Amino acid sequence: MTIRKMLTDGLSADPEIEIVGSAANGRIALAKIHQTPPDVVTLDIEMPEMDGLETLRAIRKEHPTLPVIMFSTLTERGAAITLDALSAGATDYFTKPSNTGGVTEGLRIIRDEMAPRIKGLVRGRHVPLGPSTSRPPPAPRATPVVGGPPRSGTMAVRGDVIAIGCSTGGPNALAEVLKTFPDNLPVPVVITQHMPPLFTKLLAQRLDASTPLRVREAAAGDVLEPGLALIAPGDWHMTFRREGASKVVVVLDQKPPENSCRPAVDPMFTSIAGIYGPRTVAAVLTGMGQDGMRGSEVIASAGGFVVAQDEPTSVVWGMPGAVVRAGVANAIVPLSQVARELVSRVLRSAGSPTENRHAHSQ
Repeated sequence: MTIRKMLTDGLSADPEIEIVGSAANGRIALAKIHQTPPDVVTLDIEMPEMDGLETLRAIRKEHPTLPVIMFSTLTERGAAITLDALSAGATDYFTKPSNTGGVTEGLRIIRDEMAPRIKGLVRGRHVPLGPSTSRPPPAPRATPVVGGPPRSGTMAVRGDVIAIGCSTGGPNALAEVLKTFPDNLPVPVVITQHMPPLFTKLLAQRLDASTPLRVREAAAGDVLEPGLALIAPGDWHMTFRREGASKVVVVLDQKPPENSCRPAVDPMFTSIAGIYGPRTVAAVLTGMGQDGMRGSEVIASAGGFVVAQDEPTSVVWGMPGAVVRAGVANAIVPLSQVARELVSRVLRSAGSPTENRHAHSQ
């Protein structure tokens, strides 16, 4: 069974999903998008005549906000091309089912894992879908806060660590945030981005080459250092332990997934708050689901500071939206202001008065 037929059969089994077209290559796909504008497009990276990347770039010229999910192999080459696709405007990606599981397992993965992501992506977006997506996305506007105003700022001491969690849309969001950090950032950065093995390593390499920070995929025993950003490796939860008076090191484990994710943001946030307490500064960026909400509650209870990306600039306002609805976000800001909000918390002098800033995009 070809991947295209497996996708069609697997997604068609969901009564909420209608397949409006199928194409053997990118040229045919572009024609069908014009004929029957879809809500979501899935693209195989490897296609004849016009591959997935070329097709994606063509789609983005006319449909800048139409959700596009790339379908790639779980290989280093597949991971590299997928990251290229995300940089070129792909909304999300999905790795092809392994050949070892057979057709039955492939259909199960598409039905149980991919179909919910497609539906969540469409429901979670704040821009219209379909033919009207040819117009540019709206400018950032004031974020409607569901669940009350931002939590009062409580950080009266300088933050000693920055923790960031993200998922759908996260790689580009991370690049945007990290590139505006100072190269002499005085604290370590820890990151959990929902990604499989190989992908996290390549993401770290790209961020290391394009941002002022040193960025690498975390390994067990790594020591948290100022100016160093560590990314949780795919399929491993990243937590931390203190060694001696001043050293904090990485601990990796393969405990059960949390929020259907491994790595997950919640265990990272919970662990880092247990070590740094009120000196924890965290951000929850774009992503589907609610991973990071419980960890943010732990950070808030410890007196730390939590920033949530706002809805207009999020690809999907699932994770940051859950934090806002839980009432534990100190600041709700557009992506362009996240770095400034985080850095301002780690550069403040110890013992300075708390800035009770309830930040919104204006």
